[in-house]
Amino acid sequence: MHQALLVPEVLLEIFEHVFTDRETPLASLVALATTCKAFYEPAMDLLWGEIPQLIHLLGCVTRLHPLVYGSGPTYRSAWTRYIEPLSAHEARQFLRHSARIRSLQVSSHCFVNILSDIPIETCVFPRLMSLTWNLSTVKYLDLFLPHTLRKCYIQSVNELQPVVTRCAALELLSILTSDGGTVDELSLLSDGVRLCKHLVTLSCPLLNWAAWKHLSKLPTLTRVEVFERRSDSAPPQPLEEDIVNFSPFFKVTALSFRLCNAAYSIAILYHSQFPLLKEFEINLKVLSSAEAEQLLRALSHSKACQTLQKIVITLDNTSQVPSGNPLTVIPHLLCFTQLRDLRLICRNHINLDNGLLLEGMSSWPHIRTLEINDSGLHPSVTLHGLFAAFRLCPHLHTLKIPVDIVNIDIDPNAEPIQHTSLRTLDLDTAGSLIRNAEAFARIIFTWLPCVHEVGPPEDYWEGIWDWDEADWIWNEVNEHLAILHDTAGATSDTLP
Repeated sequence: MHQALLVPEVLLEIFEHVFTDRETPLASLVALATTCKAFYEPAMDLLWGEIPQLIHLLGCVTRLHPLVYGSGPTYRSAWTRYIEPLSAHEARQFLRHSARIRSLQVSSHCFVNILSDIPIETCVFPRLMSLTWNLSTVKYLDLFLPHTLRKCYIQSVNELQPVVTRCAALELLSILTSDGGTVDELSLLSDGVRLCKHLVTLSCPLLNWAAWKHLSKLPTLTRVEVFERRSDSAPPQPLEEDIVNFSPFFKVTALSFRLCNAAYSIAILYHSQFPLLKEFEINLKVLSSAEAEQLLRALSHSKACQTLQKIVITLDNTSQVPSGNPLTVIPHLLCFTQLRDLRLICRNHINLDNGLLLEGMSSWPHIRTLEINDSGLHPSVTLHGLFAAFRLCPHLHTLKIPVDIVNIDIDPNAEPIQHTSLRTLDLDTAGSLIRNAEAFARIIFTWLPCVHEVGPPEDYWEGIWDWDEADWIWNEVNEHLAILHDTAGATSDTLP
């Protein structure tokens, strides 16, 4: 054996390459583990490092092996209700392999109950780095919480206390649901978050101001997502009157809210600074034009104008703005000059015409993705305005906006200024049908040579009464496009 293979770091590097690059990594690792004693430990560490469910680890116990790998899923689920907990000898068998686990999901009470006789002070998973706890109970949770844990996904605030108490080095905390949104739950969650000193990523229900103050000082924090439950009776929002400005969130690059209304996020943004923020996403149930203006002003107030590259504003499908009250959003987004990705996903009518589109594109020279929905009113952007704006955004790759393609206002035979970056083009025509599919296809082919297919947005069909005719028109456009591209390709192949 070559001397290099006796160096653990070198051997582990080789095995990890085998594990990630081979088509049958598990079989390869099993073969390596049985080759010689020097290979056994590192191969077994990789083999057991990440298992999808606890049941696979229980298969290492002699008594349970035929049950775990028995006759299909139905058979496996039946025996768990009657199986006895592990004996002392079986626990030693189990612990021999559990010490290798670094990533684990726990989704069944039955499997956890099998470990019930293991002393609670035993460190069952001493090398565990990532835990997904899909049980709504803290029973036996301590068995899965070593000091090495870095990532933890739990179901609710009820499981938070043992996690933050035992895992001081936690870097990722994700609480998947908000149970009741009560004041006690809010306090429990906020107190728990304040115990985390090394967080990099946090996803959780609403926090109070004390928790936000703590997060603003963390030198490690880069991503924050905060949400509230969606119900008829929204939880109390912690908008204390004595709020003071937070310290700058110096490392936060991504901020996300999923809320019933915008008030909570507006308050956070007005009292915060995010000098390195690159991504901002917010999902709301309702948003008026006045609230949209307040929200975007607060976002610009947070010192993110020169850093934000992605803004996504989503309103739930149930949200509606009364007719005649469109959202005026675009003018408040012009200050974000580094935008690469802008998505306004909602059913509310958004003011957008040729002038606003041109002004937006001139303010966002780096834009790559632009997606703006409309409520079904007749689009104000025309093809002439669209192609005029293209000149100002050379990097645009994906475009999904409402456009009037019924009244074609450009000459299909005019000399085009081609835009060669665009690849995806979805046009919301508010249910209107294209009058001349061939002429429209020729315009797209001439001005946008890298677009091979044009279609409507996903919710386009909801406003169409005659689906067959609409589907046929779009298919006809794309058939003409395909012929044009095939002809151009054949012509280029015959040129000397």
